[in-house]
Amino acid sequence: MKSPICEMLGIEFPLFAFSHCRDVVAAVSRAGGFGVLGATGHTPQSVHTELKWIEDHAGGKPFGIDILVPENMATAGERGVTYNSLKTRVPDEHRQFARDLLASAGVELQQVEVSDDRPQPFDPETAMRTLQAAFDHPIKLIANALGVPPPEMIEMGKQHGVPVAALVGAKEHAIRQVSAGVDILVAQGTEAGGHCGEVTTMVLIPEVLKAIKPIREVPVLAAGGIMNGRQMAACMAMGAAGVWTGSVWLATTESETSEIFREKMIEASSRDAVRVKSRTGKPARQLRSAWTEAWERSPSSPGTLPMPLMSLVSETAIRSINRAAEAGNPKAREMVTYFVGQGVGLVDSVKSATAVVQEFKEEFLEAVEHMNGLLEE
Repeated sequence: MKSPICEMLGIEFPLFAFSHCRDVVAAVSRAGGFGVLGATGHTPQSVHTELKWIEDHAGGKPFGIDILVPENMATAGERGVTYNSLKTRVPDEHRQFARDLLASAGVELQQVEVSDDRPQPFDPETAMRTLQAAFDHPIKLIANALGVPPPEMIEMGKQHGVPVAALVGAKEHAIRQVSAGVDILVAQGTEAGGHCGEVTTMVLIPEVLKAIKPIREVPVLAAGGIMNGRQMAACMAMGAAGVWTGSVWLATTESETSEIFREKMIEASSRDAVRVKSRTGKPARQLRSAWTEAWERSPSSPGTLPMPLMSLVSETAIRSINRAAEAGNPKAREMVTYFVGQGVGLVDSVKSATAVVQEFKEEFLEAVEHMNGLLEE
């Protein structure tokens, strides 16, 4: 395909697949797309392991990495914040609400011992060390979400000749990112899974393209609710250079998600992907469940905490919920949730990642041929 992003990254089809699962990343790259490993939560040591595996299984095709360095957190500017020191800041009422919620479903909260030097969730210092380690591998893209990448990230990209991408959810974000020097924008509509803004993909893409045009030319990838090739064609008709996808890969055989969550994806409608703060403390779209409903709607809910404090309440609880659900607890199954976008309503089966890429290509071509047919006399 003759797309600037294809030439920039050496790919044949501008389908970007964000996934926490290395199998998905390698499969998509092998099939002609571009796999991006979500490395939030990784350390320099673990990212070496993951990227070496991808390198060995991607068939020589390019791939990238996504490092989450939030621009705004409750601990912004503080240094040396550890997981255990942060725990002391979590109010007892939030801990108790989570314990009571799990107890009502017959789920035992399984605490995990954490070393004193374990960093806080979304720790920016760890993220930058992890990124530095990633450059020991042939990555072809680095991306950041939740704000403008730190200057050192952009400088690292320049030093290694690797383009830097950044996610945006509004035109003003796009202007800041382009002015900061990023090479690729991912304009992510509110339909997306995970952290997202409030503007729809259909509005956001042309809005961002118009806003950055006077500054400089930057490829824009469309994101948010994109689950098939026809949607991809529609986004590129609006001017996008390609698409950035995430939720569609959760329903693949290679995905890191559990069989229970995949079943719930197939059962879900698009309205079951809700934008709430009950996982990370920032608005993030995830599957509606008894967990999300309790935090958002229960009269006894203490409300959510800011990032990164909320993760200290939610992550241990959700791991306990998943274990109980897999052991056959039906009430725990009702509480199972994960990040997913409104495109979940289009999921009707579980397929391999390779099959999904092939379907994207076929449906994209069908859509283009349909549009061309409208112009025939």
